[in-house]
Amino acid sequence: MADYELIITEKPKAALKIAESLADGKVLKKSDGGIPYYDVTHGKKDLIVCSAAGHLYALAEKNKDKWTYPVFDIEWKEASEVSKTAKFSKKYVQLIKKLAKDAKTFTVATDYDVEGEVIGWNIIKYACKQKDAARMKFSTLTKPDIEKAYEHKSKTIDWGQAEAGETRHQLDWYYGINLSRALTGAIKSAGMFKVLSSGRVQGPALKIIVEKEKEIKAFKPSPYWQIELLADAMPGKIDAWHIKDKFLVKKEAEKCFANANGKKAFVKKVERNRFNQEPPAPFDLTSLQTEAYRCHRISPKNTLSIAQSLYIEGYISYPRTSSQKLPKEIGYKKIISDLTKQEDYASSAHKVLQKKDLKPHEGKKSDPAHPAIYPTGIAPKNLEEREARVYDLIVKRFLATFGDIATRETMNITIDINKELFIASGTTTIEPGWHILYGEYATFKEEELPNVKDGQELKVDELKLLEKETQPPKRYTPASIIRELEKRNLGTKATRASIVDTLFNRGYVTGESIEATELGIQAVETLDKYCPKILDEELTRHFEVEMDEIREKKKKGTEVLKEAREVLKIILEEFKRKEKEIGGELRTANKETRRQEKIVGKCPACKIGDLRILVSKKTQKRFLACNRYPDCKTTFSLPQTGAVKPMKNMCPSCGYPMVAILTKGRKPWQLCINSNCPAKEEYRKNKEAGLNSVENIG
Repeated sequence: MADYELIITEKPKAALKIAESLADGKVLKKSDGGIPYYDVTHGKKDLIVCSAAGHLYALAEKNKDKWTYPVFDIEWKEASEVSKTAKFSKKYVQLIKKLAKDAKTFTVATDYDVEGEVIGWNIIKYACKQKDAARMKFSTLTKPDIEKAYEHKSKTIDWGQAEAGETRHQLDWYYGINLSRALTGAIKSAGMFKVLSSGRVQGPALKIIVEKEKEIKAFKPSPYWQIELLADAMPGKIDAWHIKDKFLVKKEAEKCFANANGKKAFVKKVERNRFNQEPPAPFDLTSLQTEAYRCHRISPKNTLSIAQSLYIEGYISYPRTSSQKLPKEIGYKKIISDLTKQEDYASSAHKVLQKKDLKPHEGKKSDPAHPAIYPTGIAPKNLEEREARVYDLIVKRFLATFGDIATRETMNITIDINKELFIASGTTTIEPGWHILYGEYATFKEEELPNVKDGQELKVDELKLLEKETQPPKRYTPASIIRELEKRNLGTKATRASIVDTLFNRGYVTGESIEATELGIQAVETLDKYCPKILDEELTRHFEVEMDEIREKKKKGTEVLKEAREVLKIILEEFKRKEKEIGGELRTANKETRRQEKIVGKCPACKIGDLRILVSKKTQKRFLACNRYPDCKTTFSLPQTGAVKPMKNMCPSCGYPMVAILTKGRKPWQLCINSNCPAKEEYRKNKEAGLNSVENIG
């Protein structure tokens, strides 16, 4: 067959979906070098559908003679020539080149976003040797959407997206390679080899986390006092607090306490306030990542990966979207009707279909390329546990957007004890509305208070004067740091999770409650002192705005890259002048970080020393030992497989330090180091019953 149309997709599964959707008859599967492609007939046209495997081309230096910086002379090369991990992609390029020779026309059917446009354009330009191609645009890999996308394909690729994407890649390459080489070179000049990295968004992101860490470390708790009233309304109990809430002066709190103590309590006033809760907005990528972390503790990076897999299988729409809008064109009624055929959602879907007007509650955010994330209605098959959870979340959120407004009521009871006023508050749901459709994800605290009347006397069970301390700010979680980066317009919806992941991989941050390591803190402090532009949030945001302007064809990529080169030259010249000072401080910070990584906690025997992870020179077995040896000879055994990570928290049963054992492909295994911990027997019983608990090392 010659003179066919060559359709190029982003992933192999997408190629099969598109071939099946466009085929009038049988899909003829072929392969070359083990790489599949598909031969189909659509109307009077012969089509060949083949795929990339993500990026088949990558940026590289034109003349890589020596490891130096700054470097700006770069070019696009086959990814297999740039990275060993991309060697598999060579066969895809070879197949596309072969198929392009006999193709009469070309169509790009990669994901319709900036990254997809770069992938498609590079293939058309370098593998197919074409100056342009037609472009299919779709948000789901379902037959109706694919057919529609093919019939209404544009005559050219999206040049705004292509230019914005290529510019972003080059800009990120400029920053990533040059800054990483500068940092690694600096620490090498101080006598230590460690690969350090920074980037256009990575530096500012790390600074945000470090600033939070400094806030926490600088925080000094201050005392305050509260007066709590526990009363019996017969029937029903009331928990109320003094109207002043926090007393900053102890004597004032004591005076109020003494005035109320032993006196009778009367209901002074009862107030009820009803308020409405609008249904939630449909998911954009950030809100999906945030909710998946809140509900299932799935990291933002994994949520994106799972959502991408669900999209490729045709179960949900394209996930890399910043939209909270659901246009009518997606066909609400058909999707919801299809969901009635899925047992888990049948009841809710039927309820939604009973509504006279199917109109979702939308959010403010929009995306020029894609709508909000929604289920296609196609029933999934053989989902893994986490895939099923993310899919369930997406379906229930979609249905909830069509739900009725929920009504809740807050009841406030003002209690008078010898003119000292106390307030008890409780909120309950009156009309659940959309809560029913969102199911277990609509978690709202229900606090029902007794039905008391004005003037009613209450029996005082207890009056307590409590001394407390103010608490430091909370650290970022993997979800909240993604939200913070979005709020500050740093990075893109598709890259923020991987940027945070890089901070972990480089040893700059650690923990689920994200804590900056000594290396991370010192890296920021050092760069802030010697080369602050590397961490400049405003500069990063400035380039993000320019990316959007390129996409909208208001600015040229060449202008932005020229500006970036000039800025980087100034930054790197300043860095080189101070390289030794920067390297010395980073070396010290790295050593301290490595030391901290080996400390599990305080020695429970001497209470002074630190327990460190050590490896025996004789047996090569690892163990824990107090760093005050030989004054303190306390040791503990450790498992010999898996990576050991200090937990920085104590066993709730015995107060000894905890460690986590990390094994690839398995959940972290939490252990108490105390072999005589009373929870040991409890763990064994729970394990037999299929429950999780603290495990002890015997």
